[in-house]
Amino acid sequence: MSKILATTTFKNYNICLKDTVELFTKNMFYALFDEEFKENNKQSIEHNFFTIAKRLKIENGTEIWSLFQNKLPEIRQRLDLDALAFEKTDPAAKNLEEIYLAYPGFHAIAVYRLSHELYSLKVPTLPRMMSEYAHGLTGTDIHPGATIGDSFFIDHATGIVIGETTLIRENVKIYQGVTLGGIQVKKSLAETKRHPTIDNNVTIYANATILGGDVIIGEGSVIGANVCVTESVPPKSLVIYQTENKIVSLDKG
Repeated sequence: MSKILATTTFKNYNICLKDTVELFTKNMFYALFDEEFKENNKQSIEHNFFTIAKRLKIENGTEIWSLFQNKLPEIRQRLDLDALAFEKTDPAAKNLEEIYLAYPGFHAIAVYRLSHELYSLKVPTLPRMMSEYAHGLTGTDIHPGATIGDSFFIDHATGIVIGETTLIRENVKIYQGVTLGGIQVKKSLAETKRHPTIDNNVTIYANATILGGDVIIGEGSVIGANVCVTESVPPKSLVIYQTENKIVSLDKG
């Protein structure tokens, strides 16, 4: 084995770039909500972006950075709507500040909205690296290619998976463990819509799984916990998993 390793030449990858991307993503998140931090760190954030762009061989980095910067006010406005959805939905939320500072679901959405913009600008690799950073921190895996509307709410965050071609419209609520995935995993389906569409005002409870690119969850529907859905659901439907709980006494006396 040692002889094979000694004579083999491996391709070099910029694995240490992960650290630069994590720093860039974290600082972009901070800068969205803290003007003083943004002013004090704007040069280092820009430097990090161009370092990443150079290592990923992004030729039009200057143009992309300018377009991305112009989109930041819109991203902030959309995140403020998300935060309000958290405040209105979660009875445990004491105030908006707590949501911005302490909610992993909101953090995951914020990184998604940043990475999605870069994905839309056709930036290679970086959006996925940003989403993986958020995944590691929050337990929520949102592909930057997913399309997510305003006032999005994620509770508890852990274990959520949202696939690349998912379409989520407005005022949607998702709880921990939800998967919005593909019914088949085939490389030949790369250019097709593989993940479901979630219409306005839908609530999806914990550990529900919704699979398939043709699946549409109709407006105003509620998907109950532990349900597996592989076909479309009409508007204003309730989908639940029925099981029998058997209760027996532990007192044999």
